[in-house]
Amino acid sequence: MGFIDRLRESRFKSQALLDERALTACLAYVDLNPIRAKMAETPEISDHTSIQRRISAAKEGRQPQAILPFAGNPHNPMPDGLPFRLQDYLDLVDWSGRCLHEGKRGAIDKKLPPILERLQIDPRHWLYLNKNFESRFRSLVGTTHSVRSACERLGKRWAHGIRDCERYLSPPAAS
Repeated sequence: MGFIDRLRESRFKSQALLDERALTACLAYVDLNPIRAKMAETPEISDHTSIQRRISAAKEGRQPQAILPFAGNPHNPMPDGLPFRLQDYLDLVDWSGRCLHEGKRGAIDKKLPPILERLQIDPRHWLYLNKNFESRFRSLVGTTHSVRSACERLGKRWAHGIRDCERYLSPPAAS
């Protein structure tokens, strides 16, 4: 295998997102790529991202076509869509983006975004995930419970990165 083949192979990764925590971390990670790469200063001007499409559609009072909509807070029966509100996601991405890019205008509000509280993710862990998602997770991503359940269904005895899933994506143990 030549250098170019190895380079191409290592560039693309596949991770199974097993629950809302993993999905949210991955969505925000991808939506913030242009900001981390200094190709855009804000999510609303970051070309070719789902967040730009969501913001444009929201300005017109609608959900964007061809991507899964936000369906609001989880309830039964849960409609098709992502299980939180668009506004919470926009706040979360904006908050994360301000933390990732030191020179960006504004400051982090002392009050945590509602979605982090709801998902019980430590803000420091959230920032770490947004900077290192691809390097920390190789295949299965989610709470340790979700990963272990998937391993059982797949007949796997072990999953690479399960300690990181426990540390960064699992809710804290009840005291």
